[in-house]
Amino acid sequence: MDGERRDEGTDLGVLAGRLLFSVQGELFRRLHQAGFDDIAPRHGAVLAYLRADGIRATELARRSGQHKQVVGKNVDELEALGYVERRPDPADRRAKLVVPTARGRAEMQTADAIMAEIGERHRDALGPREYARFLAAFRKVVANQRDQR
Repeated sequence: MDGERRDEGTDLGVLAGRLLFSVQGELFRRLHQAGFDDIAPRHGAVLAYLRADGIRATELARRSGQHKQVVGKNVDELEALGYVERRPDPADRRAKLVVPTARGRAEMQTADAIMAEIGERHRDALGPREYARFLAAFRKVVANQRDQR
């Protein structure tokens, strides 16, 4: 294999990247059409893991796999855009929770609906059983890769 390229159709990184960018592109295109045109894919590191009752920025960084500084910058931007606010954590007043505003909750509901539609489209294309097997195998690959850290 000296000097040869791997087959893009079997290269895990290429396939995972294609899936990520394609899903992300459709999600943000549709979010923009729904009126959330001031957010960008980089904000996904926060928006994808945001919880209605709030979450600490350190937990957002852990879940998203992004550096705390990247998450902090995205939280700052989303706060300026009116999607989130920082509130004291009732469990530890020294800590802050990132909590969605009404606009943030609306974006979360819209994104969840879009992602459900994307999933349904693939389930319809593959069939329910094959799609369930795909998701189970994909989760295992993700967990195995995460264990390599």
